[in-house]
Amino acid sequence: MATVLPMTSMLTWQADGAVGLEGTRLLLGAGGFRALGRLVRLDGDEEFTASYRVVVGEDGTVQRLSVTAATAARERHLTLNRTEDGFWLLDTGSGSDRSEFGGAVDVDLEYSPLFNTLPIRRLGLHREVGDHVLPVVFVALPDLEVELVDQRYRTVSTLDDGLGEAVIGFSSGDFAAELAVDGDAVVSRYPGVAQRVTAAGAEPAVG
Repeated sequence: MATVLPMTSMLTWQADGAVGLEGTRLLLGAGGFRALGRLVRLDGDEEFTASYRVVVGEDGTVQRLSVTAATAARERHLTLNRTEDGFWLLDTGSGSDRSEFGGAVDVDLEYSPLFNTLPIRRLGLHREVGDHVLPVVFVALPDLEVELVDQRYRTVSTLDDGLGEAVIGFSSGDFAAELAVDGDAVVSRYPGVAQRVTAAGAEPAVG
């Protein structure tokens, strides 16, 4: 079997309907990846910056996430580590907690399309049709509050449909959107949240 060499890239998303950017250095492996990123966002009266580092194992499950978020009034820190026995260790710098979080293996960081890539890539929904309701550890920005939520991911179209990208239906609570992803399952368009941009501007819509 041929060895898949890690691939490093720089990605940028522009906020949709708000002032904001997310930039990420992404190192993709055969199944896992590492990402180092930063968000800057102004949405209404809320202005914040946040930096993150996430490590995803070759089985597609999150191993570690660290986030620092700052507003004019306060700076916050959070570290999530997932143990081999399936528990999550949460550390805010002033104490730690241990939780199973309903067996969740994915994390979603608010406003970041990169984190929606995790379950799509792990389950291969961009290549094979699937429909899953998943427990997800959701981290809110900028307060870094953590909660367990249910999110649904379902394949609308795969890469084999000849569009050059796959489309994945996403819903959580009352919110729903169709996410466009590339061949690595990395989200390129997330209506209402962000879309990826290049040196020439926003990636063109397909269809």
